Amino acid sequence: MSSQFGSLFKIATFGESHGPAVGVILDGCPSGLAITEAEIQADLDRRRPGQNRLTTPRKEADTVRILSGVFEGRATGTPIAMVVENTDQRSHDYGDMQTLYRPSHADFTYDLKYGFRDYRGGGRSSARETIGRVAAGAVARKLLREACGTEIVAYVSQVGEIETGIDPLSVSLDAVEASLVRCPDPEASNRMEAAIDAARKDQDSLGGVIQLAIKRPPPAVGEPVFHRVEAELARAFLSLPATKGFEIGSGFAGTRLRGSAHNDVFVNKNGTIGTETNLSGGVQGGITNGEPILCRVAFKPTATVSQPQRTVDKAGHEAVLNAKGRHDPCVLPRAVVLVETMAALVLADLFLEQRARAGLFPVK
Repeated sequence: MSSQFGSLFKIATFGESHGPAVGVILDGCPSGLAITEAEIQADLDRRRPGQNRLTTPRKEADTVRILSGVFEGRATGTPIAMVVENTDQRSHDYGDMQTLYRPSHADFTYDLKYGFRDYRGGGRSSARETIGRVAAGAVARKLLREACGTEIVAYVSQVGEIETGIDPLSVSLDAVEASLVRCPDPEASNRMEAAIDAARKDQDSLGGVIQLAIKRPPPAVGEPVFHRVEAELARAFLSLPATKGFEIGSGFAGTRLRGSAHNDVFVNKNGTIGTETNLSGGVQGGITNGEPILCRVAFKPTATVSQPQRTVDKAGHEAVLNAKGRHDPCVLPRAVVLVETMAALVLADLFLEQRARAGLFPVK
């Protein structure tokens, strides 16, 4: 089972939902970058369970420990190992899932592929695997901010049928964090909150969309054929649990326009070449053009719901599953930082590749 991501800025995540711990080994971080556990913890706190009534009630502090690769507050250039202990498992809640397959979950396909699986909380298919990604992503975010001034902000733009039309480039992290559902539009946020509450009371779940805005991304990164920026972002986002779709720039809506209306006209912006509009989403020919990168990622409703569901057991016998355990009625609020994380990991990797090709000096 491959659990690695990246070429130069590489991560390998480890651990299971109900094992002793989860974590990550990050290799390729430039030496000298200032790194603290507190900076990493800030992003982990946005991902952790039990934040409020709209998330899973599993209580985990998700406290990170840096085990290697950092000395006197700075990266040494050697692998950075980070670990988070699991402290609130209830493995007995998953007894039925040892033999019964949860509809639309990874239970069946894991058995089909490996012939054996950790059924406690889904093992590696659990979203707790993403803890390692968030920890490494916090380092990637710091690298991009210091090297390029890059700002990465995502927010919930849709839950079920409820949407917000707020301008992505006007959104701040503070506005996102002020909302329980991480939607910076107060009116839409209240409606989303009510919808998630209703789904939770009905023992059901909701899906939605996360909007991502990346200001001042590293320019001229990405390759024109297979290693395109949008391709790398799509691969990263669709590796997250529960993701079902990805758009960049105008996305599918752009198919309704003629080329003359869709083209981004080049203009002089105070001595710098830029575009008048940004339907390309900051990427042209697979390479960043310096404009903000705008993406949307679709998440399905949480697969494990508390309603009785028809299924089969390992022998193919029909059965009814009454799923226990603690699960999010909507993954969107906690997934915001995951989208930011994967974007940071992709761009940090591409930035280091471009820096190596251009022969630039290391970031100080």
